[in-house]
Amino acid sequence: MRRPSKTLVLGVALLISAVTGLGSCSSEVRTTAADDGPIKIAFVPKVAGLAYYDAMNAGGMAAAKQLGAQWLTKGPATVDPAAQTAIVRDLVAQHFDVIAVAPNDPAALAPAIADARARGVHVLTTDTDAPRSQREVFVSQASPEGVGTALVDSLMAKTGGAGKFAIVSCGETAANLNAWIDVEKSYTAQRYPKAQIVETVYAGEDTTTATELAKQVLDRHPDLTGLIGECTTSAPGVAQAVRDQQKIGRVYTVGTGTPQTMKPYLLDGSCTASVLWNVESLGYLTAWTAQQLAEGRGFSPSNNVSPELPAVKYDQRARTLLLGDPLLITQNNVDQFKY
Repeated sequence: MRRPSKTLVLGVALLISAVTGLGSCSSEVRTTAADDGPIKIAFVPKVAGLAYYDAMNAGGMAAAKQLGAQWLTKGPATVDPAAQTAIVRDLVAQHFDVIAVAPNDPAALAPAIADARARGVHVLTTDTDAPRSQREVFVSQASPEGVGTALVDSLMAKTGGAGKFAIVSCGETAANLNAWIDVEKSYTAQRYPKAQIVETVYAGEDTTTATELAKQVLDRHPDLTGLIGECTTSAPGVAQAVRDQQKIGRVYTVGTGTPQTMKPYLLDGSCTASVLWNVESLGYLTAWTAQQLAEGRGFSPSNNVSPELPAVKYDQRARTLLLGDPLLITQNNVDQFKY
């Protein structure tokens, strides 16, 4: 099934206009230059240059090639929400069919998403959500419960289910990270009453800042037994802090770092485990979802996306596709992943 032709789109718009009495067809109605040409998909990560998003991009490019679509990645140089919003608006002006974005600030991005939809551009969120926006679907890497409980369980396995730990996150408004933190707090209180989360700090998407903040937390809490690096830049940051302060074996860390970034820390014990997912598969699912939207296809409760993704679940109420369960990456399996 191909996307509707320009003639059909305009015809339907005119019919609706005539029936509803809303006057002539708005100039904002979305048309495409080539009705049967490749679907144009743009991926906007939180920030450019991160290994995590490079892996997502690789998966998206592979899917687009197989699907016969065009794929472009354009991320902001910083996590400034205004910079990401400007990119989304520019992509709308360039007449992309679908924009897949990982919002830095869901509230700040919502008006740009609304404008894109008003102009007929499909918008999905991926990796992190903007649930109160007009996005059409969210491509989620794993459930908040899956990620949050796995991080806590991995850390508690090393500290005997007790002790004090802190969280070093990235953006304060990142919906996915905040959802995981909420789970970690409630799950720790319920499952590990002898453990305590002493504080949560935010480093943006900067590993050096994460390291410095983690060191400050360690100084403030000499009896700290653990650190969680909530994102792919803070995970190596907290491990580096433990390494620098020579506390390997006394302070344990877990996080959501990419495998090859975390490998040195997994091997020397400054990180116990990385809780992640197949990032390239997340990119693949993102491109597949974009194609489905552009072609007017819906989603089933279970979707056969590819041989590697034969049963991707769709939650119609939340309009969310779920990649699957998180993966636990340790020194024993880290080399299975090349990113």
